[in-house]
Amino acid sequence: MKKFRLSLIAAACAVSPLTYAQAKTDANNSSVANNSDIEVISVYGRQNQVVMNSGLATKSDMSLMETPAAVVIVDSELINAQGVSNLQDLVRNISGVTQAGNNYGIGDNLVVRGLGANYTYDGMYGGAGLGNTFNPTRSLTNVESIEVLKGPATGLYGMGSAGGVINLIEKKPEFEEQHALIAELGQWNTYSVEMDSTAGITDDLAYRVLVKTERSDGYRDLSNDRDEAYVSFKYVLSDAQEIMLSTAYIKDAIAVDSIGHPIRIYNAESVDGKTAGEASWQDLINDPEGKGVQLSDAQRQQLANSLAANDGLTPYTFGHNGIISPMAKDNEGEELRVKLTHNITFTNDLTLNHQLQFRNYDSGFARQTGAYNYVYWNRRGTINADPRAPLVVDDVLYPYAARRQEYRKVEAEEQSWQYFADLRYDFTLGNVDNEFLVNANYEDRDIRFRQYSIYDADKVIKNKEGDVIYQGKLPYIFDIRNPNWATGSFEDHDPLKTSDYNKTVNAWGLGAQHVAYFENGITTRVGVAYNRIKQSYEHFGVDARYRASAAEPTPEQDTSDSGLTFNLGASYKFTDDVSMFVNHAKGRTAYSVLGTIYGNENDREDSESISNDIGLRVKAFDDQLVASFIVFDSSRTNLEYANPDYEEGVSAASVPKSFFDGKEQTKGVELDLNAVLTDEWKLNFNAVYQDARDKKDPNRDSFDTRQKGVPYVTVGSWVTYSKELFDFAEPINFSLGHKYVDNRSTHSTSFGIPDGYVPSYSVFDAGVSYSNDNWKVQANIYNLFDKVYYNKAMFLGGMPGDERNVKLKVTYAF
Repeated sequence: MKKFRLSLIAAACAVSPLTYAQAKTDANNSSVANNSDIEVISVYGRQNQVVMNSGLATKSDMSLMETPAAVVIVDSELINAQGVSNLQDLVRNISGVTQAGNNYGIGDNLVVRGLGANYTYDGMYGGAGLGNTFNPTRSLTNVESIEVLKGPATGLYGMGSAGGVINLIEKKPEFEEQHALIAELGQWNTYSVEMDSTAGITDDLAYRVLVKTERSDGYRDLSNDRDEAYVSFKYVLSDAQEIMLSTAYIKDAIAVDSIGHPIRIYNAESVDGKTAGEASWQDLINDPEGKGVQLSDAQRQQLANSLAANDGLTPYTFGHNGIISPMAKDNEGEELRVKLTHNITFTNDLTLNHQLQFRNYDSGFARQTGAYNYVYWNRRGTINADPRAPLVVDDVLYPYAARRQEYRKVEAEEQSWQYFADLRYDFTLGNVDNEFLVNANYEDRDIRFRQYSIYDADKVIKNKEGDVIYQGKLPYIFDIRNPNWATGSFEDHDPLKTSDYNKTVNAWGLGAQHVAYFENGITTRVGVAYNRIKQSYEHFGVDARYRASAAEPTPEQDTSDSGLTFNLGASYKFTDDVSMFVNHAKGRTAYSVLGTIYGNENDREDSESISNDIGLRVKAFDDQLVASFIVFDSSRTNLEYANPDYEEGVSAASVPKSFFDGKEQTKGVELDLNAVLTDEWKLNFNAVYQDARDKKDPNRDSFDTRQKGVPYVTVGSWVTYSKELFDFAEPINFSLGHKYVDNRSTHSTSFGIPDGYVPSYSVFDAGVSYSNDNWKVQANIYNLFDKVYYNKAMFLGGMPGDERNVKLKVTYAF
């Protein structure tokens, strides 16, 4: 029988959480497999690292060339070489993972192949999945490696997003004594101090303690303060059992910029297709029926003179400035995770792994949204309809004014329980080796959410008699380039409670998976699971001035949905170094954890996701190079869109208000390559072409648009050269990295900039490090050539990327 196929799958597979075999090896200093049984492939370091199974992708011992799944891993050596400290900076190494187009500016907000992503720690829920608007920013302080499983994984990992799973593998206790003190120093008053200590307390009990404190004023004063503590214990009960208890506590405060640099709202279609660089003041006509804001000839000339060639297309550049109000409040988060892991080996062929996790996360922030700079727009037949028009006060035109401002203050708490159990049996039938896995999962999430808003004078709410019952009190920003901010606190500006609810999501699933290894080089994988998701929603009422119909509390309502998910895959090894695979997977998830439900027979079905992959894998140079090329088609279905034939208060009950057969779909190709070319040279390279489309309404071509924020092309590379110099005892490592991101759409017909985009960019980074005995010194230079660029596509603009900066890191290990 095929036993203990040990491989670390680069660009196509992943590392699993700690297994019993690893603990046993640590505790007893014994070997679990003969070296001849070990296929050794690493991601970035030398190819002599051993990891016990392929883990996340399949929960199987399939080797690289046998695995029918699209998975990428970033190992600790590459993380350390790049000197990155958070998840967002690491996506450069993973094909198909990009920043999402968003208007929040907080948290990770990543997408896989243009679709939503789930975050996990060692396979357990890591927060902010399924549409949560409060979203932690995950650090890499306690992370050993990162795995990304592309496509739905509901069958093996429960409730999840359509794009895939981003799994952070955390550091574990070791019986071999190791201690490290780490200090970092960088620009913008950035510094951190870290201690990492692990050792065996007894022959059977090991611990690990890791603590870190970090402070930074940040580029553009976007500060980042974080305190972290991780404590874990591993206890080997016997040769057949081990348990691990791990805890994590994180408290951070991260400044919020939810706008970045906005695109000025100039609509070329309203000026016979003339761009802002082509239009004259005579083209900026007033509304012929006098419905919109009427400008004098001098004001039209003033407005035309304010136009830049790329207005209506790309963000208006402020340099170091931005629309970040003093009333904005840092996103202050506090997270506690406690996890218990238990592994049992009943026989050589029968094992059980199960985990129980509790997670609590509190978050609160105040952020500015809106602040739209309206310039010129024929909206629904009216040119410059107030308030979506240039601002004129006392006959004075303010062409750079921000209108329709809103500040939102959020208080949110999420508590979750999660349990996974995997029972696996290995057997031989005839000449075929087999693995049979039975798994069960359960999770429960409870979300408490409150939101308050304040507005500028454009927000006017009237009752049904036409009387004004609310008037925004914020002053207009007359010039976004030099804002005149409101004074006082958020509470001084008559806030409205705009949201107040409790939401629970309860899900469970049962699944089975069979893997067969045939002697002719074919490997098959068949998995099927049944999942049930139940949601409840209790509305506690909002300010009657905001929405009288929702002011009073409503009883708790609930809905549930269930169904089958599956994964079908096969691979064929042409030779030991060349193989091909196909994979087809279906997943399902809660339609919207934050969306209202109605508790009746008309509730929408939960969303489904489909993924199809065809991949080619190649090894070369004695397994020192491994590459994968994958063609994929991924989609999320059952999405809502309005029925154009429905009219409120007029249509018959038989006419639906909405349909639910819209979808999001991404097609593309991915390339991942990792190589140790010589003793001196190492290379990591990845690239993707993807066309991510929003097809919410399949009956209207205008809804077949690019997904916001998802580039067609991204390319990332990192090269390290090691050279012995100056009679040093060890070589010096020199690294150079490059990242290219294509332009990203900010398409918005509802705001008059259907052609808006964030420009493409190329950024280079560099690093140098030297290690000797107990010391390691490393310096990293980011944005080497001081490129001005936007690293995120925001709702109607772009988030400026950091200017050139340097970070120094010193490690003392003993």
